[in-house]
Amino acid sequence: MLRQELSGWPQVTSRPMFGMLGFYRRKKIFAALPVSRAIETPNSFIFKFNPMPPDLKQRALKEPRISMDSKAPGTRWFSFEVRSTEDLRDALWWLNQAYERTK
Repeated sequence: MLRQELSGWPQVTSRPMFGMLGFYRRKKIFAALPVSRAIETPNSFIFKFNPMPPDLKQRALKEPRISMDSKAPGTRWFSFEVRSTEDLRDALWWLNQAYERTK
């Protein structure tokens, strides 16, 4: 479902990336979904901020489905675990945040 949704966004292309499918806005990557390799769990995907804005970082720190190394100030990749279909709305919200900041 996430793959189909992302593929329909403006200026988005995808290509294989180390057992995952990387999603790009123009030439900049903003997310990757698992194909044959998982990051945290088989239901996790990763998304990128360079850097994550402070307001989003505070929100991410409170979000148990997001894994991030909060000790590293330069962290750019974050993972989100989709535990149920109810998580898809929030997953799309985070993917959209990464997409919007990749210009």
